[in-house]
Amino acid sequence: MANKMDLVEKVASTIGCTKADAERAVESVIDTITATLKSGQEVSIAGLGIFEAKERKGRMGRNPRTGQTIQIKAMRVPKFRASKTLKDAIK
Repeated sequence: MANKMDLVEKVASTIGCTKADAERAVESVIDTITATLKSGQEVSIAGLGIFEAKERKGRMGRNPRTGQTIQIKAMRVPKFRASKTLKDAIK
């Protein structure tokens, strides 16, 4: 499994910069995607896919501890659709 620090190290070694600069670059990409989704827009990255925020409807649920029925509020959730290029690359 790869995590954010693995990405930072890969970016630093690929472009030949310091880990601090690579970390700022990775953070900037994540922050930009988050802010764009928060504003209601989608982010499309060629060769990777599309990030978007979808509205999930409210629904009835059940508290697993008590068995009591509860109302779950509607909310916006992030969604990712992989591009054909990415799907083909991992086959």
